[in-house]
Amino acid sequence: MVTARRTHRGIAVLATLGAVAVLPGAVGVASADAIPGYRIADSATRVGGSASNSDAPRLSPGLHTDRIKRGEKKYYSVNLDDRTNAYFSAVAAPRPGTKVRDYGDKLTINVQDSSGHTCDTGASPFFRGGGMAYPIADYATRRIGPDRTACQKAGPYYLVLSRQGSAASGSDIWPIELDYLEEPPLKGSTPARPGQGTWSTATPAPRTDPTERAARGGTGFNDAGSVTSGVWTDRIRPGETRFYRVPVDWGQRLNLSAELPNAGGSTTGSPNGRALGRTSGFVASGLGLGVYNPARGAVGGATFVPYRGEPAAAKEFTAPVDYGNRFNPVNAVSAMRFAGWYYIAVSLHPDAARYFPKGTDLTLRVDVRLHAKDGPDYDRPAGTFSVTPEDRDTARKGQSPQQAREAEKSGVLMTVAYAGIGTGVVLLAGLGTWTLVARRAAVVPAVTAGTSGEPPAPPAVPGQSTRTTQQGQRGSQFGPPPGW
Repeated sequence: MVTARRTHRGIAVLATLGAVAVLPGAVGVASADAIPGYRIADSATRVGGSASNSDAPRLSPGLHTDRIKRGEKKYYSVNLDDRTNAYFSAVAAPRPGTKVRDYGDKLTINVQDSSGHTCDTGASPFFRGGGMAYPIADYATRRIGPDRTACQKAGPYYLVLSRQGSAASGSDIWPIELDYLEEPPLKGSTPARPGQGTWSTATPAPRTDPTERAARGGTGFNDAGSVTSGVWTDRIRPGETRFYRVPVDWGQRLNLSAELPNAGGSTTGSPNGRALGRTSGFVASGLGLGVYNPARGAVGGATFVPYRGEPAAAKEFTAPVDYGNRFNPVNAVSAMRFAGWYYIAVSLHPDAARYFPKGTDLTLRVDVRLHAKDGPDYDRPAGTFSVTPEDRDTARKGQSPQQAREAEKSGVLMTVAYAGIGTGVVLLAGLGTWTLVARRAAVVPAVTAGTSGEPPAPPAVPGQSTRTTQQGQRGSQFGPPPGW
């Protein structure tokens, strides 16, 4: 019975380890007939913003989720010290197909002190994709610095979120995801703003690597597929937005190009498997490309380009990452203020279904330019605002955050399993040696007995010493515990 129980448990342990080792990293998606919406983080805490700051719910650093109606204003409270920069981002995630109006439908994000004074200019992300609903995001900050006067003291502060829009845009309630991040203070002096002309603004040609790698975009920031420098391919459907992330270190910059093929050459999207013919008309905002920094701040606004059935490309070229960029009034430069994972959002307008009824190939050319430099002297680990060797390895493998976590978990478990197997082999060898020594002792005459004044040992009974040794082994500290 004991042997059988041990065998069954051993098989179960090995089966579990085997299952962990081959766990797929793919994030679940909707069926081919439905466009998946933004995936809220599983770890996000549900919170209900209040209409007044007097009873605003308290936010702690991390992710939170809520919902907001058109015309609604919500308050959330936080306690801040007098040394730490705080970033509060909001992602509005209307379902694909939701009716929205360009420029009119938007969020407004601000941080206020207890007197109602606004800490910075805030942000107002809005739609600009020709009526397409897609995730929009940006942040507001409470920043400490010699160039600041307001909101520099420790105390209570409030994140204020409001939604604007006309009745013509529909009454859908939008899911929102809030992220509260803290940037560590500096030990020494604050780096200065980079001088004019220290980097080129001329957009270089996109990468033309001969080898293309498969990417797997996600629905948002939480399941974005990792990429690094190179040419990547994916599939995208009309009405869909796919997210990717790329590690960008201090001193580096991004050169990006998202590209669609000509419709006449697409066979995978055609109903009968043959090349689609030329389609009349065009989609004014056919393909969109947006870039976000590690705190989910928009690096400029999303760029949408028309599609006419011919190859099309949406491009972005960022400033180099520099701590001093935060002092630049240009938003696209100011957002390039820290190292970490940068996010790329690619959108295909629903009207592109006239060219690609079942979706199309997407080419993403990613070029992380310039060599990494040393970052600022933070007084503690930078966390989100840094790039680690593990981040670069994850990007090279093209893993999503979930895949990276599962791979790390599998690696740890397999290491434990191998260590356990090795320990078991050593213990079995030791027990075998112990048993052999005991058996030899049972048949060798006790010629030395009595030399210390003790009476000689009684004659050995055949088999008795072996049984005693085995029983002692089961109860010893080296044997398995009773009932295992």
